[in-house]
Amino acid sequence: MTKKNDSSFSDVVKEVVEQQQSQTSEIEKNKKILIQLQNEVRELEKQMGSVIAETKETEKHIYHQESEIEKTKSHYQSLEAQIKSLHAENVKLKFSIEVAQEEFEEYLTRNNAYDEKIRAYKESIAEVENKWPFMIELHQKEEQVKKLMKKKEELIHDLQNPDGNMIKQAQEEIMYLKDKIVTADASISTKINLLEEEKKVHEKLRKEIEGRRQSWQEASRTHGTLQFKGNSKEI
Repeated sequence: MTKKNDSSFSDVVKEVVEQQQSQTSEIEKNKKILIQLQNEVRELEKQMGSVIAETKETEKHIYHQESEIEKTKSHYQSLEAQIKSLHAENVKLKFSIEVAQEEFEEYLTRNNAYDEKIRAYKESIAEVENKWPFMIELHQKEEQVKKLMKKKEELIHDLQNPDGNMIKQAQEEIMYLKDKIVTADASISTKINLLEEEKKVHEKLRKEIEGRRQSWQEASRTHGTLQFKGNSKEI
């Protein structure tokens, strides 16, 4: 009986030990699973933080895009208003241009009629003026001027032609003037020579006069001295 009890107690202890070992093994296994799960949770938390940060950045970008869209929409509305205003102004200008074109055509019509009247008036005035004496004289003067201009052109052409009459006449006059210059030079040279001779004669006469004047002065001084001595003796 005692052996049976001991055997059953050992079995119980063994079973308890096995259960404890099994539980310990299960606990270790669960700890590992828990640690793995905790690591996975941390990684998920990191990923969640990154996703949240990216989501916030995306939200900021979306907000910025929405702001830009609002600005673009406002600018588009402003441009649309300007286009409508420009279209209305363009319609007004087109109407003004049409009115101005019509007025200009009317002005041209009136101006053409006025020009026709002026032309007829000028023709009648010219017809009357041509009969005035001074106008006749003026026309005659104009004809004379035309003739003189024609003669001037002929003279210019003649001067440009080496064999022309004007060139020959000018050459003859030049030769005549050269001869006169040569004759005048010869006459001047002769007169210069005569003048030099006269200068020499004048110089000779001047020296003779100077010599005679000095002789006369010496003679006068000598005569005065003799008179003074004679007077002294008489005294």
